[in-house]
Amino acid sequence: MEKLKRSELFGAALVPVTGALVERYNKCLSFIGTAPTQLSSFHIDAMGWSPEIAEEKDDFLYLNSGEANPNAIILSPKQNDKPAYSPFHSFDREIIDLVFKQHKHTIKDITRDAAICIDLDQYIDAFYEPEDLLKYNQVTVDFSVVEDLYTVQQKQLELIKEFNQEDNFLDESLHLKILASARKHGDLRQRTLKMDSVDYKTSSFYTKAFGGVFVFRRKGSGKNILIFESKAEADKVKTSSTTQAFHIEDGRFYSALAAEKMIVLDPEHSALSGYFERVQKIIFLSHIKDATHSLSDIIENSNVYKRYLNRLSADARKQLMILERLKTNAKNANALDVDGGLTPEVLACIQIPTPELPMHVQELVWKLIVKTTTYKDPLFLYWYDKETFYTTYNSWDESYQNWVIKLIKQNTWNS
Repeated sequence: MEKLKRSELFGAALVPVTGALVERYNKCLSFIGTAPTQLSSFHIDAMGWSPEIAEEKDDFLYLNSGEANPNAIILSPKQNDKPAYSPFHSFDREIIDLVFKQHKHTIKDITRDAAICIDLDQYIDAFYEPEDLLKYNQVTVDFSVVEDLYTVQQKQLELIKEFNQEDNFLDESLHLKILASARKHGDLRQRTLKMDSVDYKTSSFYTKAFGGVFVFRRKGSGKNILIFESKAEADKVKTSSTTQAFHIEDGRFYSALAAEKMIVLDPEHSALSGYFERVQKIIFLSHIKDATHSLSDIIENSNVYKRYLNRLSADARKQLMILERLKTNAKNANALDVDGGLTPEVLACIQIPTPELPMHVQELVWKLIVKTTTYKDPLFLYWYDKETFYTTYNSWDESYQNWVIKLIKQNTWNS
């Protein structure tokens, strides 16, 4: 993990929290019903989530008030445009971006001396069954300033109004009240301290609720599709005329997505994006045993690559050959006609989100593809499923780690 930090692929965008900000953060934790941290310094992302506190509490969901009600904390304007490292929903980052867009100047004003607690309220107190996710139509974002500065501001304004009436400017006790408030809270008269609620409409999304669920919501005559990472939760849902439910290991959901025109087979796109080539390398490396060269050398040095290629079994070479033919014939009408058939592993390399889908739905489909492929492209894994990337990174060969870091650094547009 240290190499990832040095390469600015982990933690580089986090905001440091020290001194008085720690106290404000703890007040927010108490406000949402979570025990304060004992750490004297830590880092937070756009949502106010801290990897150090998550480790301290052994709870990655420590900001949540149950699965249905996540919270966020804003301590600083520096959280604007930062990533969300452990979002509960795939749309959490979009919500925080919307909050900063609508309340940028107010956030700057408030966080001079207070913190903001954010409640992502979708009008469901708790999830009782998986189908409740389809009711998740709108999230209303409400704000609470921990020090309740807005109320203090109104009291200051009342004192000033009283001071300006008749001969009240001669009232020494009134002077003392005004000075006491100013010393404790500062002059709040010209500050913008109230934040109106923000509404966010949901469509298709991923949530960690119920062990992880992809929710593809369809309009009109289309069928909603729920894809569960937990088989036990998937088995609770009964297929109906409006909803289909699958376990993530049930490959039939690909056909369901294709029927709803959300996913297509497109070898040409896969070839042009470099996806083919990277997956080829991953499949190739999976067949190598007892290597005497570093994995990065095997991948990048053509002579070394050929040496190991010729050591592979006939079946392994055939699998790579099918991918090579698909890549070569990508622009042809018969691109999918290859000897040997299309195995599930090969099919996974050429399925892409339908290009006409909204961008956030395309990214959701990519996240699903990355989670379900046997041979994971490390670049797409980093882009679309960072948590799994960070979890599996430490298990990789050191030279492979170096190659992956180089690969990601060369493709930084979406990292």
